[in-house]
Amino acid sequence: MSKSVTILGAGVIGLSTALYCARRGMKVTVIEKKPRQRDGCSFGNAGMIVPSHFIPLAAPGMVALGLKWMWNPESPFYIQPRLDADLMSWGLHFWKAATKARVEAAAPVLRDLSLLSRQCFDEIGLDSGLVKKGLLMLCKKQQTLDEEAHIAARAHQLGIPAEVLDAKQTAALDPAVTMDVCGSVYFPKDCHLSPGRFIAALEAELERLDVELLWETEVRGFEVESGTLKAVQTSRGQVEGQEVVLCSGVWSAEMAKELDLKLPMQAGKGYSLTLANPKQLPELCSICTEARLAVTPMEGALRVGGTMEMAGTDESITLRRVRGITRAFPDYFPAFSESDFAEVNPWSGLRPVSPDGMPYIGRTQRWKNLTVATGHAMMGLSLAPATGRIVADVLSGETSPVALNLMSPDRFA
Repeated sequence: MSKSVTILGAGVIGLSTALYCARRGMKVTVIEKKPRQRDGCSFGNAGMIVPSHFIPLAAPGMVALGLKWMWNPESPFYIQPRLDADLMSWGLHFWKAATKARVEAAAPVLRDLSLLSRQCFDEIGLDSGLVKKGLLMLCKKQQTLDEEAHIAARAHQLGIPAEVLDAKQTAALDPAVTMDVCGSVYFPKDCHLSPGRFIAALEAELERLDVELLWETEVRGFEVESGTLKAVQTSRGQVEGQEVVLCSGVWSAEMAKELDLKLPMQAGKGYSLTLANPKQLPELCSICTEARLAVTPMEGALRVGGTMEMAGTDESITLRRVRGITRAFPDYFPAFSESDFAEVNPWSGLRPVSPDGMPYIGRTQRWKNLTVATGHAMMGLSLAPATGRIVADVLSGETSPVALNLMSPDRFA
């Protein structure tokens, strides 16, 4: 008899997990509180698959940089000051994790996870529109390019190809667009796609595999017995399963509290704007390094996204954060102006951010049949297939292809 699995959350992590579990012959039910036509952080993101991003968010210098940026309402990073015990605890964990030793330990794990995901995108066989042309880290200043060159050297040590380019070489690599930069670092293994197209392909494949997708269904509690989650109580009644997977994005932390687990997490609000008919369309995706902007061509459109705003789970649009994006983008792409975005409706999404920059993946000691897969921050789409495969391995009793100790959901217990 096939194993039954209940997955909490239908974001890209939940759907990827459902895909791998269903292809292993498991009976899968996915519970999602939002309607199918949702627009969470799995949809409006930059659509990048980035083995280049092997340095966790909690890195040396980030605390000082974050404090500096906090005073600029249009900066790439902002924490809304508030008396919140969870936020203060998260900040303390972040400060403790932002060390060179921690980054050195985390980098190979993030590399392995990213390269596995890059492989999985090829193997799953879905119509995702994956574009394999690489990514450019665009730099306005020579100092920034020098810093990125050091990261490129570390990438080489980790087996991730990277090439430092001057302005002329950068322009030659993507001649369809005008760039005002002093140079870039090119990561040929990086890719991009349209998140909406990928999600649609996932949902269609899950329906073909007879996965039960319960939309607009709220989790209201759990039936427990002897260290086991016997059933999930929902607004549609009780859902039973031999295994439960928690991957509800930013809402995973509150569910974890109900289960007596500690998953420190903050919602990192990100924004994006999509130009349907851009003046120019690059062939490669890119990061505007100083401004922390992500730029992605998407099937004829151009998406520009950025910022990390920590203001709780408030999903409203903060216009001054959006202005930071629209003002910074033309500095790198001078054919555009801020007015090009005047009629574009900004999108926002809440990204689940752990304090040490590592996702939570794996079983927890507290419950015999609970597996956690959340906390991927800006890397949710990029790491989704690898996460799904690893969870399916765990549920099948197989060894994970990536070491899970630094991603243990019990590491802050």
